[in-house]
Amino acid sequence: MSRRRAKSETLPIPAQKQRTMPLWLGWLGLLVLCAVAYYPALHGSMLWDDNAHVTRGDLQTLAGLGRIWFELGATQQYYPVLHSAFWLEHRLWGDATLGYHAISVVLHALSAGLIVVLMRQLKLRGAWLAAGIFALHPVCVESVAWISEQKNTLSTVFYLLALLAWLRFDQRRDAGSPGAWRGYVLASVLFVLAGLSKTVTVTLPAALLVMIWWQRGRLSWRRDVWPLLPWFAFALAAGLMTAWVERTIIGAEGEAFALGWLQRVLLAGRVVWFYCGKLVWPAELIFIYPRWSMEVTTPAHFLGAAALIVLLLALWSRRERTRGPLAAALLYIGTLFPALGFFNVYPFQFSYVADHFQYLASIALIVPLAVGLDWLAQYTSKLSGWAGRAAAGLLLGLLGFLTWQQAHEYRDNITLYRATIAKNPACWLATYNLGMELAAQGDHAAAIASYRNTLRLRPEYAEVHANLAMSLSEVPGGEPAAIAALEQAIRLKPALWQARLNLANILLTTPGRLEEAIQLYREVLKVDPSRAEVLTSLGYAVMQVPGRATEALGYFTLALKLMPDNWSAHYQISRILLAQRPDVVAALPHLEAVVQARPDFAAARFHLGKLLLYIPGRRDEAIRQLQVALQLEPGFEEARILLAQVQR
Repeated sequence: MSRRRAKSETLPIPAQKQRTMPLWLGWLGLLVLCAVAYYPALHGSMLWDDNAHVTRGDLQTLAGLGRIWFELGATQQYYPVLHSAFWLEHRLWGDATLGYHAISVVLHALSAGLIVVLMRQLKLRGAWLAAGIFALHPVCVESVAWISEQKNTLSTVFYLLALLAWLRFDQRRDAGSPGAWRGYVLASVLFVLAGLSKTVTVTLPAALLVMIWWQRGRLSWRRDVWPLLPWFAFALAAGLMTAWVERTIIGAEGEAFALGWLQRVLLAGRVVWFYCGKLVWPAELIFIYPRWSMEVTTPAHFLGAAALIVLLLALWSRRERTRGPLAAALLYIGTLFPALGFFNVYPFQFSYVADHFQYLASIALIVPLAVGLDWLAQYTSKLSGWAGRAAAGLLLGLLGFLTWQQAHEYRDNITLYRATIAKNPACWLATYNLGMELAAQGDHAAAIASYRNTLRLRPEYAEVHANLAMSLSEVPGGEPAAIAALEQAIRLKPALWQARLNLANILLTTPGRLEEAIQLYREVLKVDPSRAEVLTSLGYAVMQVPGRATEALGYFTLALKLMPDNWSAHYQISRILLAQRPDVVAALPHLEAVVQARPDFAAARFHLGKLLLYIPGRRDEAIRQLQVALQLEPGFEEARILLAQVQR
């Protein structure tokens, strides 16, 4: 580290007296602006992977909260602070999405307010303008309107609080305050909370060194670096943990991530310029951007990395005159570093860039941009007192409108996927997910068209063939095409047992293919013998073959051991017991279990009523069961005849 003395660098505040807005009033204004800009998404439903982040049933207890902290894999990513926040939010309003969206908006507005505090601490001008730009910039929509990305809004608050706490500690340390190191402890705690909310925040200690160099022109090992070594140790551990989780638990490995070191360097250069471009000109923002081909033989790929190196060298050569531009570039690139392509992250199989990856890093460019715009406004105010303020208002109004417009796309999955496809027609993930959403809503014709569009983009994707088959089976005359699609899915991916199960279910009702269905059920059970619903289906299939009722009874009995409340198995066992013996005593509890689990099942009511007629003292109960069966199904002629005979 250089020990050469250098003047401290801050951007001067104009000599004239500055009119400052009360902090609380400014924060309230930021919150109102954010609420208005994000209003279209406030009542939005859960999107893509939100269900994997909002606390699921087995984690909603106090014991579940402990699992969030101490069981790796209990949550999709190991971000225990984030998932503790989700846990608390679920206790307050369950799955109601308004609460989650409102919290994200509040956290976003809070970060914007903390930018004001930070810039005042650093004696930088344009603080409120920077806060407004960050609050209303449309690249932030993905982070604020998507519940899963509450990891961004929450971690950024902790990041900025840790940064402010460090600066306060640094000042008090210089002043010789005896309690200065309490500030260090507070800053460290906030830093850990940020890192346990999202790993990208562990770039903070490196960012602090850049800021110290920007202010003083030099770094001291003892004063500046040594206190941050524990932070760097935590950052390294958190980074390695996240990289391991991404690869082994989430699945960020395989052919889609097979990039060489040169490809990753070239990718990093292109990513930086892409994000800069979206900050300066936020047009055509897409939930899933096109995935670039990173062939090293393409000369254009070298331009981004080369231009970035040239820029950094040029800024380095001017560091004696001004360190600000180089510091801003280093802060921006350094904060982006975890998402530049050097580490595998799951979304890279769809796209190498995403707006939410630059949420935190954007502050490093927004702040100097606001400083420059404020200086320009001050300069133009000498010519016209209102021109600068009008320009700032116009800029914020435009950004707010773009954010409001972009937020409409995040109302629900179908809207989001259709907007993505309109801007990125080659996005197979969006067409596939759109198909599943349409199928869930019962629009199978539209789902089939979306699945087939996906197969034009990815014909070897077995899961798409499997889901296409399920929609085909729901339309008249679609069974033959559904069978062909499932057979193709199995050929492409033999381990896809769900396709075998679905094919077996269709073949079960296809004339002449019963034995194929039985064989497929057995193949599924080889993969997982504990699937009670498959055992039930296998038992039902075997029961259709004459002379194999005893074998079927064995499957149903095993299914009940695995799933005691399996009403379907209870019902089939009762049918076999009554047909074989008939064994009224043995069949009775099974039928009673079916009626308790499915009180609207008319056939079970009828058989139970018929059975109760054989038991002394239960004739009245039998009549009630037959009457209920007729109420549920007025055209149940067999029940009507039996009831008439009993009531003579």
